Amino acid sequence: MDFGAVLQTNPPASRTVHLAKLAEQYGFSHVWTFDSHILWQEPYVIYSKILAETTRITVGPFVTNPATRDWTVTASVFATLNELYGNRTICGIGRGDSAVRVTNGKPTTLAELRESIHVIRELGNSRSVEHNGSTLQFPWSHGSELEVWVAAYGPLALKLTGEVGDGFILQLADLDIAKWMIETVRTAADNAGRDPMSIKFCVAAPMYIGTDWDHMRNQTRWFGGMVGNHVADIVAKHGESSDVPKALTDYIAGRQGYDYNTHGKAGNDHVDFVPDEIVDRFCVLGTAKEHIEKLEALRDLGVDQFAGYLQHDNKEETLRVYGEHVIPAMKGSKAARV
Repeated sequence: MDFGAVLQTNPPASRTVHLAKLAEQYGFSHVWTFDSHILWQEPYVIYSKILAETTRITVGPFVTNPATRDWTVTASVFATLNELYGNRTICGIGRGDSAVRVTNGKPTTLAELRESIHVIRELGNSRSVEHNGSTLQFPWSHGSELEVWVAAYGPLALKLTGEVGDGFILQLADLDIAKWMIETVRTAADNAGRDPMSIKFCVAAPMYIGTDWDHMRNQTRWFGGMVGNHVADIVAKHGESSDVPKALTDYIAGRQGYDYNTHGKAGNDHVDFVPDEIVDRFCVLGTAKEHIEKLEALRDLGVDQFAGYLQHDNKEETLRVYGEHVIPAMKGSKAARV
């Protein structure tokens, strides 16, 4: 299993770079960042600095969308970073949440998402693509490599992911829901004539090392509110009787709006409707041993990467414990002499 750290690009940018460097030192393979240009600093600028000061880490948005950036510009950024620093970028993409809603926009259609994935991936891999009636390519790009991983929750988005995604991003760590979604994506891939095992699966959730459960829950309850935004869209489109597991839809019954000013923050004041049970199921909390147990269960379901959100007050210590205990346990050990 690979490990990613998910950061917000809060100022100062040097703090984000510092955490990314720590993540690499502790054995993380990926650093992901939120991509919401009003709420936080511009991530693609910061990626360049992270890549310049690291040697192995792969960086990318968690997640970008087809609405706020021209698709060809997005692809150009990735191809440029790859030329500068080697192929160390990845593109996480979805229909759009905070980046579009803060400006009173709305998520894109699945058709637009599908087409954007194709355009970004082809150009990001130094290939030509048909777009807006023209054949486009970057004449300066050679050998760039870019995977596009799709963030999804609802049945139709999961189907799209299986049909076109290089990877699937599931933003919650509930075992039952993860099992259903992974199976749904694999079935869609198989139906589309793709190898279901070729799709990489990433589960993302807040990771907090500690023993004070009340404190850990209060530091990570925001996540249930963020997930609730997407669940509310699913319920509005498909109804409460959709194929989506009840464990994902039932808890939003008490949801009453959402404040994007505190999006992704421990102090979010619109998440009181999220019960402790959901926090515990959606997040990865507790001691190193408890983290390892849940991560092993996710790995058994087919999860290739765990990406841990660090939007809480225990960032450095959580990275340290992962680097010294959790990641080594998940990777296994090799004897110097047998």
